[in-house]
Amino acid sequence: MSTRDRIVSAAAGVIRDRGLARATTREIALAAGLSEAALYKHFRDKTDIFLAVLGERGPATLVTVLGGLPGRVGAEPVAGVLREVALAAVDFYEHGFPMAASLFSEPTLFAAHREKLRERNAGPQVPLEALTGYLAAEQRLGRLRPEADPAAGAAMLLGACFQRAFLGNFTDTGDAEAFVDTLIGTLLTGLE
Repeated sequence: MSTRDRIVSAAAGVIRDRGLARATTREIALAAGLSEAALYKHFRDKTDIFLAVLGERGPATLVTVLGGLPGRVGAEPVAGVLREVALAAVDFYEHGFPMAASLFSEPTLFAAHREKLRERNAGPQVPLEALTGYLAAEQRLGRLRPEADPAAGAAMLLGACFQRAFLGNFTDTGDAEAFVDTLIGTLLTGLE
């Protein structure tokens, strides 16, 4: 395992146990069996480490699915594509939400994290933009109603997936596939 992989694996454990706000680079270095200076040879800061954890140790299928959307426009049924996006989003949010939630309790840290995400063109707006672009492209092909709002459709789908992940921390939210099938059926009633 490379040094970078050791750091990301150690960070995943520390962030899951302590939350992003309370995880320190010192704890991550200790868990990886490295010096803190070694972290900075591979990452700019804790935000870079967190993004690596989300992309490499979390359910990375959302990133993959969203990245492939442009090539799927007009080639596959919209319902099938949206179902795949929703299943990946549910999984991503279920894993990522507990790690990131602690940021909201530290306003200064949250503001700095938000600024670093903005600098890297990363953050929660990226999936929304990708899905909006896909829906708009399908709309231009006539596969979605011309009066439908692609941005609203994307927000409804991803927002529902995020809400399910949030609620899952408090209650049993049931079968993800049944939730997604109902969500997609309802959403497409307004879009197609």
